[in-house]
Amino acid sequence: MPARLLVLSIDAASPALLERWCAAGELPTIAQLLGRGAVAPTKGIEGLFVGATWPSFSAGVGPGRHGIHNLAQLPPGRLEYESISAWPERVEPFWVTASRAGRRVAVLDAPLSRIAEGLNGVQTVEWGSHDSLYGFHASPPLLESEIEASFGLHPQTGSCDAVRTTAADYERFVRRLSDGASIKGELTQRILARDDWDLLFQVFTEAHCAGHQCWHLHDPAHPAHDPEIAASVGDPLLRVYRAVDAAIAELVAAAPDATVVLFTAHDMSYFYGAQLLLPEILFRLGVAQPTGEAARRRSRWWETARTGWHTLPQPVRARLLAAGRSMSRPDRSLPVHAADPRRSLCFPVANGLAVGGIRLNLAGREPNGRLTPAEADGFAEELAADLLDVVDPDSGRPLVGRVARTAELFDGPALDLLPDILVEWNDNGPTPNSATGPAEGAVVAARSPKIGRLATHRRAPAGRPRRGGRPRRPARAAARAEPSRRRTDDPDASRRRAFGDGRAADRRLRAGAPGLERRRPRGSVRDGEHAGDAEGEDDEREDRVGPESEPATNRPADHPERVDGGQRDPERRQPAVQATGGRQYG
Repeated sequence: MPARLLVLSIDAASPALLERWCAAGELPTIAQLLGRGAVAPTKGIEGLFVGATWPSFSAGVGPGRHGIHNLAQLPPGRLEYESISAWPERVEPFWVTASRAGRRVAVLDAPLSRIAEGLNGVQTVEWGSHDSLYGFHASPPLLESEIEASFGLHPQTGSCDAVRTTAADYERFVRRLSDGASIKGELTQRILARDDWDLLFQVFTEAHCAGHQCWHLHDPAHPAHDPEIAASVGDPLLRVYRAVDAAIAELVAAAPDATVVLFTAHDMSYFYGAQLLLPEILFRLGVAQPTGEAARRRSRWWETARTGWHTLPQPVRARLLAAGRSMSRPDRSLPVHAADPRRSLCFPVANGLAVGGIRLNLAGREPNGRLTPAEADGFAEELAADLLDVVDPDSGRPLVGRVARTAELFDGPALDLLPDILVEWNDNGPTPNSATGPAEGAVVAARSPKIGRLATHRRAPAGRPRRGGRPRRPARAAARAEPSRRRTDDPDASRRRAFGDGRAADRRLRAGAPGLERRRPRGSVRDGEHAGDAEGEDDEREDRVGPESEPATNRPADHPERVDGGQRDPERRQPAVQATGGRQYG
């Protein structure tokens, strides 16, 4: 028997698209598995799904125990980011547990995983992967040489994040992803036939890259949709999904008696939200202070230069960006702080673009902590209420759907490695970007009584992975939108909304949350700002502020400009399929 258990994953595939294209006959193998097997929902990790879902799946524990939420994080007691590839593993993956129990295992391209020493079997890391931490390696080392000699490197080498502007650019990209899925299937078949495996696990990450970069071409309703490029290239997602389906067909046929588990670890849809504005929102609220770089980017001359940049035609900007990438530049592969942690009560931390992460500057934990533990709860509740007051200036809809305390979602010894506060953005429809569409429409704006009005151009991405859900059209999002969450006569209403169910928060409110009376002042008036602005008066002046892309994003040095195409949905769960030898069970 080539394998007793064959586990296959399509990373960041949209369950809604899988269902639609299975019904249309476009994905016959997946449709057959759905029809024969037991189907169950799966869901990503709440608030931290961008970086925590795969470590949680691999180890079978939550983020509070493994401590991973992003590719680069702040190590304990330090304020400089470092790659998590340098961190020791706190918990072991399930394939290591199986190996120690004497099982023969083959683990191929499991995301965010490293080579396991002494594994009873074989392992490849990042032959074809969306996220790169370790580079391509294999165990035993002879397998690495064999793969390079027989299959070469993945056709889409390096990061898939790049600026693409022409049909030829997208055609090359989609062809490389489709070819990569086919070659990955061939590679897996060779390893499958090599031994009687108790477990073989393979992840197809090509769908992740396709969704990031091409959602705007797949979705005609997307603001950046280009009908001419779409007509030339076809539906990029469908082409890549077909290639993955064909590869899965060969693997299932090669292991006819195996139990097959097929699942999607993340969903994919359009990008939404105002994460790029989070640092400036915190600056305006007076709870964070900008770094020198961020302060420079808030200056008038910088804004004038940026406005001029965005008036250039998109193809011209793309050529200039490509020329800039060929020049030497400092390494920007690690995130940089927009807020100065040493002078701030809280500061944003890298957590991806889908859900904002905020870390409290706690005394006794941070090198220059400014909030005592007694003040933290009251500070966090008032901050949450202020964030819930932020709306889209044009529609009046709330930009923030929920503000959650991480400690109320998870527990464990690694909790202090995670953000303290999670900001979930409302889905008010896809957010345009100036990399794949016209700059004049790619403006993200926010407004509240305390911050006034602010806005910035969004350069990337066109879409992002989501925690789990269907792609939703702007019209539907508008129909479901809640009324603006302005303050009411009840002074505690916003605070109670801040944490969803928030039972612990409500208990603190009833008991009289400590620290509210010791809250620091909201900050002084900046040079050039009216006193009325600092006090929250809502005039019609629009300030375009902040870096063009998230200051704390994982930005590979060779591709600093990220252009993505899909985002995870926190509402809908994703299907998993399990089948065995023509017979199914749950």
